[in-house]
Amino acid sequence: MRCDVLVVGTELLLGQINDTNSSWIGDRLALHGIGSLMQVKVGDNVGRIEAALRLLLDGADAVIVSGGLGPTHDDVTREAIAAVMGGVELVPDEAVADRIRDLFARRGRRMPENNLRQALVPVGATVIAQTRGTAPGLICPVGSKVVYAVPGVPHEMKDMLERAIIPDLVARSGDTAVIASRVLKTWGESESGLNERLDGIIARLDELGDPTVAFLARGWEGLEVRLTTRQDTDVAAALVLDEWEAEVRGVLGPLVFGVGQQSMESIVLDLLRDRGLTLALAESLTGGLVASRLTAILGASDVFRGGIVSYASEVKFDLLEVSQGPVVNEPAAVEMAEGVQRLLHADVGLSLTGVAGPAEQDGVPVGTVCIGVALPTGSHAVTVQLGTLREQVRQFAVINSLDLLRRRLQLTAP
Repeated sequence: MRCDVLVVGTELLLGQINDTNSSWIGDRLALHGIGSLMQVKVGDNVGRIEAALRLLLDGADAVIVSGGLGPTHDDVTREAIAAVMGGVELVPDEAVADRIRDLFARRGRRMPENNLRQALVPVGATVIAQTRGTAPGLICPVGSKVVYAVPGVPHEMKDMLERAIIPDLVARSGDTAVIASRVLKTWGESESGLNERLDGIIARLDELGDPTVAFLARGWEGLEVRLTTRQDTDVAAALVLDEWEAEVRGVLGPLVFGVGQQSMESIVLDLLRDRGLTLALAESLTGGLVASRLTAILGASDVFRGGIVSYASEVKFDLLEVSQGPVVNEPAAVEMAEGVQRLLHADVGLSLTGVAGPAEQDGVPVGTVCIGVALPTGSHAVTVQLGTLREQVRQFAVINSLDLLRRRLQLTAP
């Protein structure tokens, strides 16, 4: 089964909006064993959408079209699909129209009549009911092939893909095999470095053909190692993934910090909780980014006491009692961590001080970050170099600081 992707929107071609839908759809198709060889972007023009659809259908069994289903004059995906279906008519679906009217009524808003364009359905198509917005999706037969149309709004698209399109594609393929993946989250090694460390495992997997291994860099979320297997049952797939996860962990060791939906910050919070410790932050160049990441996790208040954004050197001196002098060095990082630990009555203090740019500070080059950790058992600091791009330095400082804390906590018995 091959399903290609067409995303519609002139704003995508102009770079006004990033196309995240294609990558997400591609990922979901791959996870369900559905091949996808082409992803195409096209502007809001009915003739070009039709031409792109015909091109993709020439080689694919199915095409997912994202975008162009809204109420305005440039939302012409329906017309293009109707043309590809053989020039069928667009007819109103009263159930869809009633839902749109009801949605506006419940919100207490006047409904512009052009919203009813979203209720037009090509003859022969099946509606995918909308649960999050106004524009429904469509399942449109084109001979022995099929075109799926979904809104361009990401959360609406994802809902329809998971709820209706993936099950329909799997049913059409006739394939009952289970395709499962497991993602190991890592930090502390480059993508090429991970590949090199795992060369032996990769060579063995290449010979076996299953499971497969892939790498994906996700910025300050870490580097992912994804294992994917195709088996007859969920149980068989889990056993295969268990075996090879153990192999990968055996090679990478503490570089692996989590699995699946776990994040560095959720792991750190769990480690603190397991050890009965509380945490306080002193942030300089990150300006509260570490605190923001931690407090985004449900239940962080169990262990996180608070943070101080000591951006100005005077705040470090006056509030955290850092010694007078340059502040981008390991002794200053330790004093910041101990100062916030003391000031906020926390068991653990974590600090970041550095130079994000654009210019060096006190002779310290851009990209230098010093991270301090104060634990009940003692204090420690490290210096890392994180490049020269300001936002990258700030973001990588966040995950590096949390990773340092993770490793120190793992040395502390629960």
